Amino acid sequence: MTDLKTNSPAYNRTRIDGDTSLIELPWCGKINLRGDSNNNQFVKKVESEIELALPIEANTCTKNDASTLYWLGPNEWLMHCQIADTENKIASLKAVLSGLHSVVVEVTDYYTVLRLDGPDSPALLAKACPLDLHPDRFANGACAQTRFGQASILLHKISHNINHNISAAPAYDIQVRWSFTEYVWDYLASGMNAL
Repeated sequence: MTDLKTNSPAYNRTRIDGDTSLIELPWCGKINLRGDSNNNQFVKKVESEIELALPIEANTCTKNDASTLYWLGPNEWLMHCQIADTENKIASLKAVLSGLHSVVVEVTDYYTVLRLDGPDSPALLAKACPLDLHPDRFANGACAQTRFGQASILLHKISHNINHNISAAPAYDIQVRWSFTEYVWDYLASGMNAL
């Protein structure tokens, strides 16, 4: 594995701190998984292999200490895992799903993840994202594929748990194609400067 700083499209962007912050998260493994969610054999094999429930409901995700699994569509998911575990997870998924209608593909170098954190986060995202980000409509833990300006993104609302108190300030992980990372970063940074 090479150093993220030399490979990331945001390597020359400076972390933005303050009431609202913007950072690039450390590199992680990313695996695209496709299969029939109505096939009990597929679901059981995936869940047993990755030790996570397969999210079947739209715009949800499941997670444990090692991985997060995002629902992308009725028969498509995206898994984030430790970068060192990526190859083994792909190999083991392909092995247990052999003979079943499924596809397992590594997409680690296709996406990067930015974190927008703080009280102004919903307003900044609303400038270029059509989703209704009101907490009643997009609650903690929700995820959705959407647009941010000209970029396709996977938006995941996370909550912070500090001393077992969930902070009131919303935080979002914004997964974006590497080729659009600078665009999304600069758009958000410009909005932050205007606040």
